[in-house]
Amino acid sequence: MDTLLTADVANSPSFRRKSSTFVDAIHDLPERGELAPAQLYSTESGRLFHSGRIAIATVGLPARGKTHISVALARYLRWLGVKTRVFHLGDYRRESLGHGQEPPDDYFFVNASASSVLLRQKILKKCRDDIYHFLNHENGQVAIYDAVNPLAAARRSLAKEFAKHDVQTLFIESACNDERIIEENVRNVKISSPDYIGWSSDDAVKHYLARMNAKIPHFETMEEPELNYIKAGTTCGVDSYKADASLSEQGIDYAKKMGDALLRHRESERQALIDRDGPNVHLKLLKVWTSTRRRTVETSQYLYEAGHRVRQRSQMSQLNPGVCEMMSERRIREEYPEEVAKHEADPYHHRYPRAESYHDLAVRLEPIILELEREQDDLLIIAHESVLRVLYGYLMACNATDIPSLSFPRDEIIEIIPASYNNEATRILIPGLPEETIPSSPEDLKIPVPSSQPPSGMVTPMRLESPHIKANTPRLAVESPQNGALTPPEPGTGSLLLVERALRG
Repeated sequence: MDTLLTADVANSPSFRRKSSTFVDAIHDLPERGELAPAQLYSTESGRLFHSGRIAIATVGLPARGKTHISVALARYLRWLGVKTRVFHLGDYRRESLGHGQEPPDDYFFVNASASSVLLRQKILKKCRDDIYHFLNHENGQVAIYDAVNPLAAARRSLAKEFAKHDVQTLFIESACNDERIIEENVRNVKISSPDYIGWSSDDAVKHYLARMNAKIPHFETMEEPELNYIKAGTTCGVDSYKADASLSEQGIDYAKKMGDALLRHRESERQALIDRDGPNVHLKLLKVWTSTRRRTVETSQYLYEAGHRVRQRSQMSQLNPGVCEMMSERRIREEYPEEVAKHEADPYHHRYPRAESYHDLAVRLEPIILELEREQDDLLIIAHESVLRVLYGYLMACNATDIPSLSFPRDEIIEIIPASYNNEATRILIPGLPEETIPSSPEDLKIPVPSSQPPSGMVTPMRLESPHIKANTPRLAVESPQNGALTPPEPGTGSLLLVERALRG
């Protein structure tokens, strides 16, 4: 029989446990072999994977979420059955100084005094000794080193030191330049840390911001090619792959014109069917799929407000451009000539450093494709051009080498009608758009292609001699019954409409 514990009982000295309804045990050390109250897997060796011992080191300025990431990783890995422990350098500092003792005034500054530097080295040695003991003598598999690690030279030295102990190193940089998020993090999280017990909120914020600002001029972001690292976080820059900016006014106008063009087309298809003495049927239900990115969701907002169902799909995020993000084609060719040669030989399967290939993207989209095949209503997919290339390539059986060069200008919606013998693609014009809106994906990685091939961003979606879109196919093809969204050749199927999301803000 289960017993319902009240807070008073559970917190009493005789009843308090390491892990209970009221205590988060993520920082407790397991007394026996178990790793988590409900770990999923276990092995005889106590190690779940064959990747050896791993040290994960955080990188980032204060108030950027390093500790949050560290704890979240530890919680998930321990739940999987991986013996994991977090080593917070700040905890070692507080333990070394003693309860209520303040560090020297220059302790957090780069140009600290010799005594402060010696104190930092002593604290750092204690932390790393505990990491080695955990990995070497406690059968630990993942040690998470939670610290700022601001300098590239120090990170290289850290990785070499771990390598001497046969420990692989992975750096995770947490970046954020959104001042609103940083200030909120400082006020809600940092000033409640043990460093500021007894401080007023204003004094704590002022002191912490001074500590943080002292590190900013000396911080070096992760760019070391010889190290293993991941960059995560939030940025205000609208041109970054990692950014999630809202639509501009021009983007909002595009979303409205795109929605109006699609709705007019659907109604014209219905009216054309009636004019041909067909039944006066209701329009098929229109569903909208988007990625989870803000600008893509906002592109669908006009249709959502018109009463159409919108669903966000995380698998439909654009292809990750890796280190080549925002680099010109000339710079890519100068810095990565071997990668360019590999890409030109196989643009579908090749991936640039830290990037995804189109094959990777196709694998990610497999659940979308399976669900798309089961869809019976009309479906509009709003996504980045890289996603549309893969989906169009699947629906129209394109050659893999052609997929990376397909282009989807923003002044057209591609309509694909499923049929028994072959699918048919037509184009729906979106009128009234300014010229600068039409080119597709200006912020996408310009994948180097031989000069004989047209670059991405041409006004026509494919060359007219393409077997997938006929040269004489009208943009609003209402004469052929196969082009009618209301009367698809096969019962129970709907038309598929592909359109690239609007411009960023």
